Amino acid sequence: MLSRDWFKGIEFSNYPWLSEVFIVVLIALIANLLAGRLLNRLAERFKQTHNLWDDAVLLAARRPLILMIWVVGASHVLEVIAGSTDAEIFSALQPFRAVAVMAILGWFLVRLVREVEAGLLSRDYSDNDEPIDQTTVMALGKLVRSAVIIVVVLMILQNLGYSVSGVLAFGGIGGIAVGFAAKDLLANFFGGLMVYLDRPFSVGDWVRSPDKEIEGTVENIGWRQTRIRTFDQRPLYVPNATFTQIAVENPSRMLNRRIYETVGVRYEDAEKLPEIIARVREMLENHQEIDLGKTLIVNFNKFNASSLDFFIYTFTKTTQWVKYHEIKQDVLLKVLAIVHDCGADVAYPTTTVKMDPLHIENAAHNGAALGE
Repeated sequence: MLSRDWFKGIEFSNYPWLSEVFIVVLIALIANLLAGRLLNRLAERFKQTHNLWDDAVLLAARRPLILMIWVVGASHVLEVIAGSTDAEIFSALQPFRAVAVMAILGWFLVRLVREVEAGLLSRDYSDNDEPIDQTTVMALGKLVRSAVIIVVVLMILQNLGYSVSGVLAFGGIGGIAVGFAAKDLLANFFGGLMVYLDRPFSVGDWVRSPDKEIEGTVENIGWRQTRIRTFDQRPLYVPNATFTQIAVENPSRMLNRRIYETVGVRYEDAEKLPEIIARVREMLENHQEIDLGKTLIVNFNKFNASSLDFFIYTFTKTTQWVKYHEIKQDVLLKVLAIVHDCGADVAYPTTTVKMDPLHIENAAHNGAALGE
């Protein structure tokens, strides 16, 4: 352990820069304390307003501001030490102050974009009834963050003495080699870009492909792959390049859902079939959940093996999967009730055997003869 005699042996007059370092550290501590209190007061005031941008700026600036204070303070300490000593290492660290400041500013902008994106996707800041397109917000957020990162990196390289034009030229030449080496990655990137531009589906849509075993709800559209949650709750990761080669159905954008059912009536109820068809049509025309602006057909269709078939072709107003099945159930139960109310019944597979009466009489005589 250090004794008090060791501290007494230090002559602070030989280190005049220690006082300046102490003052800089003290100022940094005070600035840190004041910044924390200022941010807390602003947070209390911003809670009383319903504004996305002030909340986003406050949340994004809290940590970068504190780090900025200490970076500036540390850089001044290094300047004091470098001016009072002959240590070359402190002079070599000077360019990194500008690098650190630019990195912190870039960090702040990235956080700001992320907070704005989260705020736009949140219901707390939605003033209108129209939902904000999540796909567009996420795409713009990723583009802006990528642009900020690229600009900050180029500024840092230029500050460190590298030629930005040389870096860009090298990137153009190296891009050819990288393109061949990462063609699949680039294909997925441009596939994701086409999804963002063409917008065949958005986050939250139910999609399926007749070409691939893909069906589920879109959870996330990334630059390389899209995450789809299947109906059995398994995550399915699809490379974006796949969507440029397959057909994709988007049932979420349907305007209606179709009811297309065939009902068979017994042959012995043939005379009651016109009344059944007319009453079923009337029931559908008066049903509140049937869209009369779409095609509505109820017609006798086929002489089947065991039944006289008529079909129902109509559309519901709703596109919700659960509600659609409730409406379809209600329609089918009412059709069954109409069939029974008309004194008929729904057919089922039967076989009728017809025999010649003369043949039956001859068979009976032959059996009686054998019995004698």
